[in-house]
Amino acid sequence: MSVAKAAKVSASTVSRYFNHPELLKSDTRKRIDSAVRRTGYIRNRAAQTIHGIRSGTIGVLVPTLDHAIFAEVVQAFSDEVAKQGFTILLASHGYDPQREYAILRKMLEHRVDGIVLTGLDHDEAVFQLIDEQEIPTVLMWNYSQTARYPCVGTDNELAGELIAKHVLDLGHRDIACMLPPVIGNDRANARHTGVMRTLNAAGISVCPEWQLTTVYSISASKRDTIDLLSKDIRPTAIICGNDILATGAIYGATAAGLSVPDDVSVTGIGDFKGASEIEPSLTTVRIPAKRIGRETGRTLASAIITPESTKSGLHCTPELLKRSSAGRLLDRSLNF
Repeated sequence: MSVAKAAKVSASTVSRYFNHPELLKSDTRKRIDSAVRRTGYIRNRAAQTIHGIRSGTIGVLVPTLDHAIFAEVVQAFSDEVAKQGFTILLASHGYDPQREYAILRKMLEHRVDGIVLTGLDHDEAVFQLIDEQEIPTVLMWNYSQTARYPCVGTDNELAGELIAKHVLDLGHRDIACMLPPVIGNDRANARHTGVMRTLNAAGISVCPEWQLTTVYSISASKRDTIDLLSKDIRPTAIICGNDILATGAIYGATAAGLSVPDDVSVTGIGDFKGASEIEPSLTTVRIPAKRIGRETGRTLASAIITPESTKSGLHCTPELLKRSSAGRLLDRSLNF
């Protein structure tokens, strides 16, 4: 069904919707927008591309370009697909589902050969658009056997379990958790679930004052850590949802006049570039970013070039790295 027929307007009105939307009434724009979504229609802006010939580009959508971990995974992906002659069209959506949908539409208008999305959870309109266009797609970074499309990533719940179990094994029971916002971020949500489930199974209930939601920012995590450790009763360990928060927590503990790990242990998740170089070196769980990028590249390139032999997903197992920022529980009588 054409967009014009679905929206009950003329073809010329649809043309104006795309080229001069300001000339249309709001009600007309809404009807056409609804029809476009229902039909999965994509305008071909790459008209110069010969029918049947690949464009040689792959669309990659990530939540942010601010952090090194995404730079690592994208670089590894780009290097891998370049071996097959592809270049990438990269964009970030800022954890905004509506913005992700809009960017995806733009990429499909440019006739990219494949799509990479970060994480498993996306707006249904995103999945519908991909299904309508029947474009090769791989989900990157998080892993699940029940994912809608092939996925290459790690089990982030397991990553949360690994770090929480390690902190418990060190003897800590007064534990704070500093985790990023989980809305629009299934990786953060999975880590949160893994950490809390493991602590609860050990009989540890984290008090609300020690359950911190902190944005991806060293300055924000430093500030929140200073506030946390300035209280009369303080935790002996802080489990952070990623290495950025953990780095800020180490800085915050130092600013509060405390020693890591003698006074408070700090852990992260990710093993970002430089995590082993800070002082003290960061105890964390490695999410193998470069491997995820490479394997995602191989999987998607295969789906584009030889769709009949499409690879399934791949789980890149997280790995606990024991370093200097987390130590065995010592006497904490000064807490009481």
